Amino acid sequence: MRDCHHVEQRPLGTSTLSVSRLGWGTVKLGRNEAVKYPEPFDLPDDVQAIDIVLRMLDLGITLIDTAPAYGLAQQRLGQALGARRDDIVLVTKVGETFDTTTGESHYAFDGGAARATLEQNLRLLRTDHIDLLLVHSDGNDIANQNDTYIAALQDLRSSGLVRAIGFSGKTVAGHQHALVWSDAIMVPFSMGDSSHDKLITDAAEHGVGVLVKKALNSGHLDAAAALAWCWHEAPCADSIASVVVGSLSPQRMSANERVLNERG
Repeated sequence: MRDCHHVEQRPLGTSTLSVSRLGWGTVKLGRNEAVKYPEPFDLPDDVQAIDIVLRMLDLGITLIDTAPAYGLAQQRLGQALGARRDDIVLVTKVGETFDTTTGESHYAFDGGAARATLEQNLRLLRTDHIDLLLVHSDGNDIANQNDTYIAALQDLRSSGLVRAIGFSGKTVAGHQHALVWSDAIMVPFSMGDSSHDKLITDAAEHGVGVLVKKALNSGHLDAAAALAWCWHEAPCADSIASVVVGSLSPQRMSANERVLNERG
């Protein structure tokens, strides 16, 4: 492992995984269509993308979150990670794919689709396993968790292709449902929307790891204030394993790390 910064780690529930309390979301690495950020942005080219990945790793971030719905992100991560693959906990998803030619998402919540998507993810990421595989919900959170689909995800975990499984949804009820079978969940949570507060505490009590998304409300909240709230002020802060922030700027992520360390 290279000599790089260290971001505080936390266990991800009762799984075997530990993750940096600041995680990196990679949507901006590969997709700028049909996203909710306040300002438009250009995608980096391949050379720039690889440089961004390596600089994020040098910050000491060990949790990287990606998805088939993030356009070119998985492919670019695969090109960049190389010998550093084992330095990170790699999170990707099944359930949603994104057509870059039409700008439309497509959803499928069945075992065959899960396996096919996972196999494509592995090829693009140039790896033989995924550390955490999440269901990328379409918003019908409970309907997206049918028994045969969950059994297929458990089979993928048993096969060794996946180390842990879980759910990335939108609703408190959906995540509550997922606590029964998930190793980890990814929930929207911010100082502007704390509706998952009790659910996050419940997850920790069940031994389910919690990753937070949308902490900055897709860039609509002040980063320092929003992250300080998640890490240090929210009632459930101690139950959050990692806050995942999407960015193309290692400098901004370094500033986010300083917010963590101020009172972490």
